[in-house]
Amino acid sequence: MNGELPGFIMCVCTGKCPGFQAMDIWDFINQVRVELPVEYAVIHPQLCEEDGDRFWADFLKTHRKLIIGACAPNMQRKMFKDAFREAGMDIEKDAVMLDIRDMTNEQAFEKLEKALEAMGLEV
Repeated sequence: MNGELPGFIMCVCTGKCPGFQAMDIWDFINQVRVELPVEYAVIHPQLCEEDGDRFWADFLKTHRKLIIGACAPNMQRKMFKDAFREAGMDIEKDAVMLDIRDMTNEQAFEKLEKALEAMGLEV
């Protein structure tokens, strides 16, 4: 890592996806932004929709490494790779994709902690 903290983006599939019923997304995102070494933690309602594409186009201008908590990584890769490529980024190098569906806050938090540790950050 270049010393810059990663950002954390969480996609909640409109908040109605059964995969997020075990989690209090607001408590989770606040715990992430306060307790973990991330530059910021944000929630987007549905990154795979048209406004999600516009969000990526604007947001990726920062070229900051990102951790994305959402659905299956293969789906994230499929849906977001063009946005990363158009921003001059490589989704495989510049993003860590985590599947946090069907997890409690504690389980998702632990998964994110492990990802940050794997990036060389002290949690």
